Amino acid sequence: MDEQTVRAQAAVFGQALIDGDIDRAIGHLSQQLRRNPGEVIALLPLPVSEVEVESVEHSGSGENVVLRLVAENEEASILTRWKDRDGQPTIIEVSHLSSTPMAIDVAADEPADTPA
Repeated sequence: MDEQTVRAQAAVFGQALIDGDIDRAIGHLSQQLRRNPGEVIALLPLPVSEVEVESVEHSGSGENVVLRLVAENEEASILTRWKDRDGQPTIIEVSHLSSTPMAIDVAADEPADTPA
């Protein structure tokens, strides 16, 4: 399992989230995480409009992948830990690194004040 393969699988996972295909995204999780997928899904700012693989770093016998997820009102960084399971890169752990509320431009939706 090399960095390029893990990066590619992380991108496929991200595309599943963008597509709203949660079942396909869950397919990247280990059997243990699949037992309670709600715990993983709760960490994600759904629906996601953009996913970027920010980094892939080798750690022990796996790879740590940081994903930046962009939703309508939030941007979050998620750490996913990947290991080889049956010849496939598989997410074995997910943790939330940070979350930033996105500024909503309410001024564009409101009429301009006019002098009385």
